[in-house]
Amino acid sequence: MSATKELTVGLLIVSDTAAADHATDRAIDTLTAVIAEANAQIHNNAYEWLVEERRIIPDDTEKIQEKIKDWCDNKALSLILTTGGTGFAKRDVTPEAVSELLDKTASGLVHGMLAASLKITPFAIMSRPVAGVRGDTVIVTLPGSPKGAKENLESIIKLLPHACIQAAGGDSRVLHSGGIKKLEKEAGVAPPSGAHDHHSHLHESGGLASDDAVGMTSGCGHHHGGGGHHAPTPRTQQGGELKSNDLTGDVARRHRSSPYPMISVKEAHKLVVENITAPEIVKRKVDANLVGYILAEEVRAKESVPAFRASIVDGYAIVHTDGVGIYPVVGVSHAAPGEIKPLEAGQIARITTGAPLPPGATAVVMVEDTRIAKTTDDGTEELEIEILASGLTELENVREVGSDMKTGDLLLSKGAEITAVGGEIGLLASVGIVEVGVYRKPVVGVLSTGDEIVQHDRAGDLSIGEVRDSNRPTLLAAITARGFEAVDLGIAKDQPGTLEDVLKEALSKVDVIITTGGVSMGEKDLLKPTIERTFNGTIHFGRVAMKPGKPTTFATIPTEGNISRPIFSLPGNPASATVTFHLFVLPALRQLSGFIGEDIHLAKALVTVEEDLVLDPRPEYHRAAIRIDKSGGLVARSTGGQRSSRIGSMEAANALLCLPGLSEVGDKRTRIPRGDKVEALIIGELKVLDV
Repeated sequence: MSATKELTVGLLIVSDTAAADHATDRAIDTLTAVIAEANAQIHNNAYEWLVEERRIIPDDTEKIQEKIKDWCDNKALSLILTTGGTGFAKRDVTPEAVSELLDKTASGLVHGMLAASLKITPFAIMSRPVAGVRGDTVIVTLPGSPKGAKENLESIIKLLPHACIQAAGGDSRVLHSGGIKKLEKEAGVAPPSGAHDHHSHLHESGGLASDDAVGMTSGCGHHHGGGGHHAPTPRTQQGGELKSNDLTGDVARRHRSSPYPMISVKEAHKLVVENITAPEIVKRKVDANLVGYILAEEVRAKESVPAFRASIVDGYAIVHTDGVGIYPVVGVSHAAPGEIKPLEAGQIARITTGAPLPPGATAVVMVEDTRIAKTTDDGTEELEIEILASGLTELENVREVGSDMKTGDLLLSKGAEITAVGGEIGLLASVGIVEVGVYRKPVVGVLSTGDEIVQHDRAGDLSIGEVRDSNRPTLLAAITARGFEAVDLGIAKDQPGTLEDVLKEALSKVDVIITTGGVSMGEKDLLKPTIERTFNGTIHFGRVAMKPGKPTTFATIPTEGNISRPIFSLPGNPASATVTFHLFVLPALRQLSGFIGEDIHLAKALVTVEEDLVLDPRPEYHRAAIRIDKSGGLVARSTGGQRSSRIGSMEAANALLCLPGLSEVGDKRTRIPRGDKVEALIIGELKVLDV
């Protein structure tokens, strides 16, 4: 098997719920990630899994069998994985539907999955998986739970290539030549301790006593192929081994393809959320600098608003039972501190809006419902006023004590955002709150890497190979505009010691590090090795199925106090760096600031596209300018060429159009036609369309 063999896969999701609403499905992304991880660990590129079919159907025996027959008999896929319908519910019919179609059963695969699951939960015994062969195709049924499906598939996936090659007619004698040790080495698995001593007769024969013996081999060790370096101490969450290049090794021995599995944007978001530490709580003064913070505590009123009975109109304070008639004006109450003369029946006092009622007054008559009856000799002051309105009620035109807010009332809930509109600050100030507990905003450092990168403002012409740094100014501006403190970490050259020193200093003064460049496969792409090997960091993902931004990397580095500092290593291409900042870094910063749930992500909207948009094999985040048309709808216009190196595609862009990849469309559609609606992520201010 010297040439790479493609093993084709079909993913069949059996679920009434997901069939009714595809957006609820998580199994396709989960299984695709497991398969991508398996591809990254394949020894010597002998074979490669290729997902060719993805379908979601309801729990219906006829539909299940129709799809499996097509994939086996017409398309001759190497492997079909189903999820769902393996439980005890009335609608769970997948095992029965599949069993009727099998030419051979594979009880060893079922045993392997159940044994692995039972180590995790006793409830695994409630699953009813089946596995077997139809024609040239291996079929395995997995649980409907994405977590359970992932665990089951991971327990057998390294052994499935052997089964698929045999099922498709591979020569068993050739396959088994060299014995079980060779097979285990090629599969990247290890037997339980002492297993080969017990079964040594299998090795001596040069083959296997039974073709089924391989299916019963257990263990999930990893084969570390082709590195030429000392075995590292396992630290990462990606298969229990270091994946980055050994910088002390020969260039010729470094990875020829990325060892990091390609994961979906959705899975990348999940990994970021799971690995961001809890936000820190601090006290902040109630002033203009509080804007953008999230309350870490509920706030209650320390006093009532208003604190006194106040008039809501300009007019005359009166005892409401006095009625129509002429009354002497015995005082004036303005909206200002001071002593107020008490009022008796048969007297009135002039009063302004917001001023306190004199003691004894029970209502206010609007100035429009009165007439001057007598003035001073010079005509400058009112002496008597005739009240024209009858039937006054108690507290008419009066704001009672605590009518807006009473002492102890809930003012703002924990998690409330202090916005620039000003309402929250005004509310806090109105009851004398001078300090509140909020989540501290992270300090963000931005570092550019690369020997070719020079300061954007350096005088003189560029030498051949030099590139002005546009990423750092762009990201620093974006961070500051979003209300976070940004620290310029400068430019680090492509030297291991230099990068190590810069990162070490940065970890002492910032909470989050953003780097750009140095995350691809070149011999001078040092970030991943430095993070893993120098700082004992964990790389949670190193590739994302998206355009632009595929090499985007997210890692955490442990620091003093058992605190992990997140590092986002973004691609060096300017458009890629800007898109991935908005897609991954900004939600992380918002999460660190106290936002929760969907609030950490960019706002979404459905927009109408003004031109045809060609689809890429990968999901694409297409830069666009969105405007509000005269009918109130949102229309989107592409910002032009979408190359990842073209920062001009971000000029005037206020949104990222979420275009599906060709593999997600599921039919022959290759473009989004003009007039169709697509989902957009809003990254800037919306404006009214010029008409």
